[in-house]
Amino acid sequence: MPELPDVTVYIEALERRLVGQPLQHVKIASPFVLRSFDPPLAAIEGRTVRGLRRIGKRIVVDFGDGLFAVIHLMIAGRLHWRAAGEKRKPQGIVATFEFPDGTLYFTEAGTRKRASLTLVRGEEALRALDPGGVEPLLASFEQFDAALRRENHTLKRSLTDPRLFSGIGNAYSDEILHAAQLSPLKLTRSLTDEEARRMHKATRTTLTSWTDALRAEAEAKFPEKVTAFRPGMAVHGRYKQPCPVCGSPVQRIVYAENECNYCATCQTGGKLLADRSLSRLLKDDWPKTIDDL
Repeated sequence: MPELPDVTVYIEALERRLVGQPLQHVKIASPFVLRSFDPPLAAIEGRTVRGLRRIGKRIVVDFGDGLFAVIHLMIAGRLHWRAAGEKRKPQGIVATFEFPDGTLYFTEAGTRKRASLTLVRGEEALRALDPGGVEPLLASFEQFDAALRRENHTLKRSLTDPRLFSGIGNAYSDEILHAAQLSPLKLTRSLTDEEARRMHKATRTTLTSWTDALRAEAEAKFPEKVTAFRPGMAVHGRYKQPCPVCGSPVQRIVYAENECNYCATCQTGGKLLADRSLSRLLKDDWPKTIDDL
């Protein structure tokens, strides 16, 4: 799922192309993508884009007079820009936005149909879509710490809870925890002040550095290769590959539809965290440390 760095770079690319441009026509190609009926789609046609903003992992397009189009890419949704006259279209189109200078395509891969387009009227309706998490790059340490300790959950769960932190998901939470050298299963209320400060610093450093990297990668082009798995990541998506810090093989915990990647040497003192399915299957044969493995 595109997270804060990816969504930020998307918005910057869209600002350069859409602000000041009138939306000539919008077409829905999948009935599942549109999640609202009032205001109707016709309400934004002919209107000029005034600006863009981010709410968590959502992209908000401001059409003025309190009229907003909210795009939530979810896991498989992506955006593609084609300049006027360019006929090549992406696959999996769910919505099309036509402007004088080009066309914005909203696509979704797979069959889950989770990506959404919602039209709302008024700032109050827009705020209702905000889960309320603090902005991790703007929050002071005190604000960050209060959000982190609000509920007694694992660090992994707290970082990815949109009610606590805005825009952080599975990929960058793995990277943040590796940078902070903390276990993803450590409980938030057991953190020392020094560990909490490491979390705050690692969060800001990780999100800022990746935003800068993605911005440089896109340059003046539209960001087409948006993915949660990038070669420069330390642990996310790198199961069994060497940790860039210590060389130990990256480990993972699989749960529900997600997985958590971590380095046992750097983050858990060499202890292997229990994978629910494998540890239940292997029982006493489950290795307890990286050396046992």
